[in-house]
Amino acid sequence: MAAPSHALSPQLVRKSRPPRFGLGGSRLGETPGPDGDATALATVDAAYQAGIRFFDTSPAYGVSEQRLGTALQRRPRGEFLVSTKAQEDPKQSVQESMERLGLAVDLVFMDDETAYPVLDELRRDGVIKAIGATSQDWRQLDQIVRDREVDTVLLTSEYSLLDQTATPLLDRCLARGVAVIVSGILTPEVLQPDEATIQARRISAVCERYGVSLPQAALAFPTRHAAVSSILITAASPAEIRADAALVRQPVPANLWRDPELLRLVH
Repeated sequence: MAAPSHALSPQLVRKSRPPRFGLGGSRLGETPGPDGDATALATVDAAYQAGIRFFDTSPAYGVSEQRLGTALQRRPRGEFLVSTKAQEDPKQSVQESMERLGLAVDLVFMDDETAYPVLDELRRDGVIKAIGATSQDWRQLDQIVRDREVDTVLLTSEYSLLDQTATPLLDRCLARGVAVIVSGILTPEVLQPDEATIQARRISAVCERYGVSLPQAALAFPTRHAAVSSILITAASPAEIRADAALVRQPVPANLWRDPELLRLVH
């Protein structure tokens, strides 16, 4: 069994950093019925056995919260961190998420500032330990980081090997001590047949000269920015999460990141 992916404390408070890698639960609720239940449980177990101790979910992910909670209730609560998303009525949403999970929630993400007062009250009361913000638009997150005392942001686009548009947000987060979590990592599976695919193939060719695959480089790249504390990996089967965990453990040669061609392609 691998060691945990980060020296972690579930007592997540402002200016602490979530574990380096986490399992995003968006696909855990995809398959209906008992087979889907069994596969989701096996996937979470495989992630845990691979050393992952950070698990993210949402009420919007079908039965993801229920399945994740069932899997994690068998584990020592002090060993892992759980995050979810607030919906329209934040206080009720957090309570219902905890009921579905059968667990306390450490970190709650909001998608706009209107939820902040309620979540801040829950944080001050100790119901949750941290507040995050999530969006596909880095400018919206940047505004929230400027206006509110958030602990972390979850960025779902605009920071990858192909696109570093959100760099100003990451720089601001670093200056303010806000941890950045990145999901939606560039892999061949998510690429569409367009100019980005051509760019990715060129990057892949450079990586291969160093014995590094494109998915391996894509997983490693975001954490090169000091603000990025965590990468969320989605998986729908034990085989997928084991393969991703194996990629995470493979070192990327430092010379790759200094390669002039890669620098030109990435920036």
